[in-house]
Amino acid sequence: MPQIAHQHNYNLKDEIKAYWSLRAETFDSQPGHEIFSEAERAAWHGLISRHLGPGNGRKVLDLASGTGVVSHLLDDLGFSVTGMDWSEPMLERARAKAKARGRTIRFLMGDAENTMELDSSYDVITNRHLVWTLVDPLTAFQEWHRVLKPGGKVLIVDGDFVNPSPLAKLTGFLARMAARFHIGKQPAHHGPASSLVETHKSILARVYFSNGARADAVVELLKQAGFSSITVDQDLRAINRAQKANFGFLKGLERATQHRYAICAVK
Repeated sequence: MPQIAHQHNYNLKDEIKAYWSLRAETFDSQPGHEIFSEAERAAWHGLISRHLGPGNGRKVLDLASGTGVVSHLLDDLGFSVTGMDWSEPMLERARAKAKARGRTIRFLMGDAENTMELDSSYDVITNRHLVWTLVDPLTAFQEWHRVLKPGGKVLIVDGDFVNPSPLAKLTGFLARMAARFHIGKQPAHHGPASSLVETHKSILARVYFSNGARADAVVELLKQAGFSSITVDQDLRAINRAQKANFGFLKGLERATQHRYAICAVK
């Protein structure tokens, strides 16, 4: 798979879009992206319901929807779902998956920092692993505030993937060594192809949260954007337990010790 070329007038957002377009081909094969067990599905349903309550037909905009994984979880719970992504290869897979499963989820191409949706048009906005990639998160949060109805909620699921804890560093090292020397059961592939690793590192070094998307920093920007009643939920243990079977013990332990969180805020 080729590296993404640097071109004149080819900015960071273009690079991010191209990177995820190339990742689309294998996105659903990777643990942590697609859902691989009913236990994991139930854990995600529990997290979403804990913060958003029942769907009851409420309109939700699922940003950076990718192949529609979270969009389908929301559809399960009775929300009226619009998924938005700016990668056409991701959207192609999302639409095909929804058709195969008989879902009526709408998928649109759009930019999370400038959705071009109407003012006060959604009850809920969701996203998973989007915030750490944002070039201008304050602008994005202000946009989400505009698009939400009064009393509407945003649910962010993300983490700091730059600053692992000492235990995460140790388990990550052991996991890499085990994979290198083929020790024990090897988990399914869960990261970018080797040809894209340097691209990923380059992008990560230049986004707003290049030093790590800590929950307190995200909360401060949400406040600046006008959100209130902000809660930070770091109890993702049920999801981590369910995913561990596909990651393998060491990789699962590494993820469980990362600074991951769900943040819910109200307009």
